[in-house]
Parts: sequence; structure tokens; C-alpha cells
Amino acid sequence: MKREALLARLRSTPEWDVLIIGGGATGLGCAVDAAARGYTTLLLEAHDFAKGTSSRSTKLIHGGVRYLAQGRIGLVREALEERALLLANAPHLVHPQRFVVPVYHQWDRLRLGVGLKAYDWLAGQHSLGASRLLSVRDTVAALPGVKETGLLGGIAYMDARFDDARLAITLMRSVFDLGGLAINYLPVTALRQEAGRVSGVEAHDAEHGERFTIAARVVINAGGVWADALRQLDDREAPARLAPSQGAHIVVDRAFLPTDNALLIPHTDDGRVLFAIPWQGRLLLGTTDTPRSDLPLEPLPLAGEIDFILDTAGRYLTHPPGRNDVQSAFAGLRPLIGSGQGGGTAALSREHSIMVSRGGLVSVAGGKWTTYRRMGEQIVDTAAPLGGLPARKSITRTLPLHGHPGRVANDVLGTDRPVADTLPGAGNVIHPAFTLTEAEVRHAIRHELARSVEDILARRHRALFIDARAAGTAAAAVMTIVAAELDLDEDETRRQTAAFQALAQGFCQGADAPM
Repeated sequence: MKREALLARLRSTPEWDVLIIGGGATGLGCAVDAAARGYTTLLLEAHDFAKGTSSRSTKLIHGGVRYLAQGRIGLVREALEERALLLANAPHLVHPQRFVVPVYHQWDRLRLGVGLKAYDWLAGQHSLGASRLLSVRDTVAALPGVKETGLLGGIAYMDARFDDARLAITLMRSVFDLGGLAINYLPVTALRQEAGRVSGVEAHDAEHGERFTIAARVVINAGGVWADALRQLDDREAPARLAPSQGAHIVVDRAFLPTDNALLIPHTDDGRVLFAIPWQGRLLLGTTDTPRSDLPLEPLPLAGEIDFILDTAGRYLTHPPGRNDVQSAFAGLRPLIGSGQGGGTAALSREHSIMVSRGGLVSVAGGKWTTYRRMGEQIVDTAAPLGGLPARKSITRTLPLHGHPGRVANDVLGTDRPVADTLPGAGNVIHPAFTLTEAEVRHAIRHELARSVEDILARRHRALFIDARAAGTAAAAVMTIVAAELDLDEDETRRQTAAFQALAQGFCQGADAPM
């Protein structure tokens, strides 16, 4: 997994069957699917895997209760089936999660009860357990700290949670397991065309500046919120298809809801639901839905979004968190398919659309983590004949992902755990706020293509998302190991440390907020 060896393989391969641009959930799903079919597969990521939206989700693998309320039956049924496949194929990363909805109005009891029974029915053989009505006493026991004034009871149902960035890293490792190649920090700068057809890309190594001309039989644009910009490299007249939306989240101490159950708040002022989910030993609250016309690489929650989440949670918790209780605040940009009518984004579809340009560029818009595998299958089904590739069926429905332990386990490294624990520093925890060890830092660099302190503290380990201030404090110790492993000079070491600490400052309270 040394970068020099990966670049050497790239130089020595005259043409790839499938070339994918973008190392988020969709691109990685495409790469796993293509490599599993036996196509020579290359994935290029401009930054780090899951740098953008795919590490900033609500951490749910779910059918989507609110999509059911919107009448998107097909999307819900498909997502519930994909939930079952992920629980089977990545049990070290995806786990069943019980949700409880507190009920304060009789109409909500009826409406939500019927809706969640429909959710059970759509899950069918993939059900994780039937929803059921709870008494006031059982609701308070399930959600200690929930407001009891006016409480009529609750409804419990089952879904699943996961670690999004770790699933992305696992998919990247799976690409290698299947014979493919994935490289981060290798941005595509242009599309190559021959006889009016897209025939490859121009790219360069962001670390050392080397330029590459890469030939491919078919190119897939999985650029997420930046997919329209890639489409316009192929066709300058291509109309924009995306209406990006920002989803913000905050992380607080689990003491505000000390339970293994998650809370679903069914009504918010922006037309969404809001979740309170036990995650990484903390409590994750979110999410918002704010339209954005710009596409920053590092979006941060706006002050109003943080206040919105705190205010909404405060209506349901006896002792609600305040500004000073926020340990991390982060935001992601969702690549929603636009309506062309302006306005808000809460009602826009989370389904995906596959587009093929006149030049043969295959682009995907929309989608969500839960259905990444199905999206990858459909995209490769579309791309393979365009590249003249032999027809081969997808096998990813029953494909165990890298590190699959063969049983349900809570260790995100899965079968890689013994490998990590043989490295120096296995017993040395970097910071008391986290479980990250020196050995795990070395493992991330040697086996998971981590290239910076941010790669490790944001995505190989979730320290930045758990406690941003503590992550900033831990940066120097992590950077010492990174510098030694990658032979970085003092200037680069200082630059990386300062850049990460500035990022951590933003995660402390978000944009435009008091620090």
C-alpha cells in the first residue's frame, strides 16, 4: 500500500476498463462492483476518501421513515433491502439500532403507528424487529431525560447505524482485495476525448506534481456535489442537475440522553425529522437542510443551524444541551437532484439519476449511503456496454467487505485488528478522550493510505467528529508519527499541524459562531 508502488502501477497500465472519478460512497461502490466483475478498475480521488459528504452523514443505514411519509415507497423498500445486505456484508461496521419516538399528541400516535407498521411490512423478511407502542413508563425508561409533561407514550422501531468514513475506507480496501487500484490526492484536471468519445483523463499527483495521461474504456463521474462541474468538462453546455443542501450535526456528551436507544423527533420547523443517536460514546444530534449555492470543500454549520438543532432538541429533553456543551459541529453537502423550481431542499429526492453524455461520460447525481451498493451495480451495468466490456453480472449482494469478521463485532478494523496490534505502540493511547493508539496511527498510514494528520483524526479515526478540541490537542502527537512514517520535513510537519488545528477550531462551534 505504499504510494510509490501505487503510482508505479498506474504508470505501467496502458488502459483501464473502468475509471471512476470520486472517492466517496458512490465512487467506491462503483469501484468495488466493477473490480468484483473482473474489470480492470481505477478510482481517482482529488483529496482523501470520504473527505466530503460521505464522512459527514447522520450515521444511519435506514429505509427512511420520512421518505415513507412522502410516498417514496420504492426508495424505502430498496433501502430496507440494502440495509439487510450491509448488515450481512459488513457486520463490523453496521449495527442494528433501536429508535424510540415520544408521542405528545393522539394524532401522532395513530399516524406514526400506522406509518411504522407500513415500514415493518416493507422490510418483510429483512425486518430487524416489529415496531410497537410503548406506555409512558416504558418510554421514559427507554429515553431517560425525555420531557414527561404531556407525554402520552411512544413508539419503538428498528433501523441501523454505522461509521460512514470507516465504511468508505473498508470499501477502498475491498477494491484492492479485488485487484483494483484506488489512489487519493490525485485530482482529475481534464477529460480526454478521441473521435468525440471520452477516452480517459488527465490527472496530477497533488503531493509531488507529476502529471498522468490515463486511458480508459469508460469513465464514471461520481463527483458528488461536484458532479456537475465534471459533466461540464465533457460538455460546456450541460445543464446543472444538482441542488446542493447542507446538513449540519452536533455532538454532545451522552449524559444528555444516557441510553442505547436513539430518539427520533418527528416534527421540526424545516419539515424534516431530527435524530439523537448514540455514537462513538457520545450523542449525535441532527440534521438540518439548508440550500447552498456555493460548494466549499470544508462546509461548517452556520450559527443558525446549531441553534436550530439545540432548540429542537430542547423541546424534548428535560436537561437540553447548550452552546457550551457542543463537542463537535460538522456539516456535509448533499448532492440532491434539483427540481428546477428553486426554494427549499427538504422535499427534494434522495434517489439517484444516471446520465450518459453524447461523449459517453457516465455521471450519477443524488443518492445516499444506504443504497450505495445498488447504485454502484446500476452504474456499472450502464457503463460496461458503453466501454465494450464483456457482460458480467454484479456479485456484490453477497460479497463480504474487507475485514469481515465472520460474526457480528464492534471493532471497525475487523480482521485487521491483529495486524494493527503487532505494530509499535499498540498499548499507547494518543489522548485520554479517544481510544486511538500509536499502533492504529501507523496502521492507517501503512495499510489505509492515510497521508496526513487530518486523514487519521477525521476519517481513519473519528476524533475530529467526536471532540474537536481534544482532536486539536492530539494533533501534534499524531503528526510526530505521520512525519516519521512518511519522512516529512519540518515545514510540511508544521503546515499540516497548523491546518488541522484550524480545521478543529471550525468544528468546535461552526461558522459564524462565538468561539
